[in-house]
Amino acid sequence: MLNRLAPLVPIALLTLLVGCAAQAPVSQQQVLDPVTAVQPHQSPSKASLVFEDEIATEDELAQFDGSKAYSLPILADSILERGKSLIGTRYRFGGTDKVSGFDCSGFIGYLFREEAGMNLPRSTREMINVKAPLVARNKLKPGDLLFFSTNGRGRVSHAGIYLGDDQFIHSSSRRSGGVRVDSLGDSYWSKTFIEAKRALAMAPATMISSK
Repeated sequence: MLNRLAPLVPIALLTLLVGCAAQAPVSQQQVLDPVTAVQPHQSPSKASLVFEDEIATEDELAQFDGSKAYSLPILADSILERGKSLIGTRYRFGGTDKVSGFDCSGFIGYLFREEAGMNLPRSTREMINVKAPLVARNKLKPGDLLFFSTNGRGRVSHAGIYLGDDQFIHSSSRRSGGVRVDSLGDSYWSKTFIEAKRALAMAPATMISSK
């Protein structure tokens, strides 16, 4: 009996280790590749129960980094313009640069590092835990980080950057063309959305003043 089960062990382990798979909406009929291995975070159902006082108000966001003026839209513009220039860049598992390609967290990390001087965590599991203000779904602004649970297990497995007008940019998968823009209003992305964070509130003061 043990001998017959032995070949299944590596497959089971591989299934547990690969946790970042962004699946496309059914209408697109695409099966996306795994992006970043993650650990359990919170399910969409729990995310919808976040207390109102945990969601940053505009005043709280303005004061998040001390007395510094909240002039982050300029930084967001730089990040998003750079991101849009990379549309079509191929998807690559573990990729962090435009030559070899990006996975979802590698794409975000590259843009924030190059345009905002910020070193974000490498994986989506760590990125969702950064100490940045939570932002309500109806209060999103360009540059906010979006997190999704695309593997049906209630854990973060994909991430993108909000563009505005219900659109976001992300490195989706090899089959879907890599870096692309999708609508947060699509049923698939709306259903798998977990939460959003305003990571730019942690941007260095020197970067904000220089933009």
